[in-house]
Amino acid sequence: MADPNSKPRVLTDIEIAQAAQLRPIIELARERLAIDEEFLEPYGRFKAKVALRFIETLRERPSGKLVLVTAMSPTPAGEGKTTTSVGLADGLARIGARALLCLREPSLGPVFGMKGGAAGGGHAQVVPMEDINLHFTGDFHAIAAAHNLLAALLDNHIHHGNALGIDVRRITWKRVLDANDRALRQITIGLGGPANGFPREDGFDIVAASEIMAIFCLATDLADLKQRLGNIVVGYSYARNPVRARDLGAHGAMAALLRDALAPNLVQTLENNPAFIHGGPFANIAHGCNSVLATRTALKLADYVVTEAGFGADLGAEKFLDIKCRKAGIWPATAVIVATLRAIKFHGGVPLERVDDPDIDALDRGFENVARHVHNIHTHFGLPCVVALNHRSSDGDAELQHLGERIAALGVTMVVSRHWAHGGAGAEDLAREVVRMCSSAPPARPRYTYEDKLSLWEKARAVATRIYGAAEITADTGAMAQLRRIEQSGYGDLPICIAKTQYSFSTDPAQLGAPSGHVVNIREVRLSAGAGFVVLVCGEIRTMPGLPKEPAAFAIDIDAQGRIIGLS
Repeated sequence: MADPNSKPRVLTDIEIAQAAQLRPIIELARERLAIDEEFLEPYGRFKAKVALRFIETLRERPSGKLVLVTAMSPTPAGEGKTTTSVGLADGLARIGARALLCLREPSLGPVFGMKGGAAGGGHAQVVPMEDINLHFTGDFHAIAAAHNLLAALLDNHIHHGNALGIDVRRITWKRVLDANDRALRQITIGLGGPANGFPREDGFDIVAASEIMAIFCLATDLADLKQRLGNIVVGYSYARNPVRARDLGAHGAMAALLRDALAPNLVQTLENNPAFIHGGPFANIAHGCNSVLATRTALKLADYVVTEAGFGADLGAEKFLDIKCRKAGIWPATAVIVATLRAIKFHGGVPLERVDDPDIDALDRGFENVARHVHNIHTHFGLPCVVALNHRSSDGDAELQHLGERIAALGVTMVVSRHWAHGGAGAEDLAREVVRMCSSAPPARPRYTYEDKLSLWEKARAVATRIYGAAEITADTGAMAQLRRIEQSGYGDLPICIAKTQYSFSTDPAQLGAPSGHVVNIREVRLSAGAGFVVLVCGEIRTMPGLPKEPAAFAIDIDAQGRIIGLS
């Protein structure tokens, strides 16, 4: 006999997702988005790509309002930015708003590493969850193939006489793999004699850090994609001139590999609301936003488009606004900053195992982190914003009231959202507040952190001091030389993409809260000429992550019926 006092077992994310009643994607696309079957390329019954020729027909339609979901600095206690994005989209649909969700695709690196999946959680998920987290429609593989084709053509050119005079000591193009594999960060290739090419140092980045991923997410159509691919700088000649992908004759074949992938992917939420999931750069090492194509398409198909930018607002939101919005000519109507009591208390110095315990003092200490992010979004970028408190069952009423009062003192509203437990019904209050802000505030005008005409150094200082609260920036000797070379090559007007730890406003992941007066050191500079920005690598951040001691892969398996288990 069952124990009458026992609590019911809480279903896992994947169990909730597998129990969902999904609608055929062709029916959903036709009924909710007026997309005919001829414009869809189905991948099974529940996911499909939307043809680029359909997107061309939308050019003259008016655009809806863009809602940016960002967050406080991430912690092991969890914030739930993707979960909140899904819940908000479902909440908007429940209150009668025509809404569409735009998310990034998960990388297999985090799925099998520390973070796990990226399809939301609880009753606020996009589905089919296993497909989205594992291979999906093959976009990441296409990006990796195009990237590594360029690497192969580069080394092949050198092997067959090096007509371009490429200096093998100044090759900047690495290879990529969609996995966390620290052993591949620095390698030597070309060993084994003349038949195997010229020995040289090389290395791997994760696919999410590839410049082709950034190009893929910023391209507006196939012609723009091919043009950007041709602009990629793979290294420098003995005369110190940039060598581009088009010089190697590589960009046409690369574009061919990416043709099908460039079409946005259409799926649905647990509540059968449509969602685009397309592109997947990380915000700590890349620009951290889904594709411009998916976002622009969604804006033509819905009144409200909910999209997220990776990690905290200092990384994802800054790059979303200073890079993606600048290049795409878009700007959000409002922003949502996701926070949890657990994460705030963690920033207040509480150990992870005690973050569920009531602690007003710790909440006050950790509140500095939320306040800095609110200041950046609301004051610096000039966006109306709401703090979405992602509710957990351990949250106490006294702490919620105290936090709400402190956030109100900043001049913004806090809404407690219960979407994890209740789906869209738990996010209706948040949805109403988002609609209110979009309707009541005048259209926000772009307010960037820096102007194009500033030097790369001045742009880096602007982000570090205005967004991170730093006192100054410094750079290693090699990084300074790289900056000078990039500016001398005519790329000084590009925006910057700072790669740093996601856990702190500083470059030290141990500095929680809202540190000020620190120094941001640039150790490496990478030109992403095709994507149209310059990457500044700071601190100890790596563009090829490693696996933790107990990776998430240990929990992932299949059962006797072939169902995926253990994916979260």
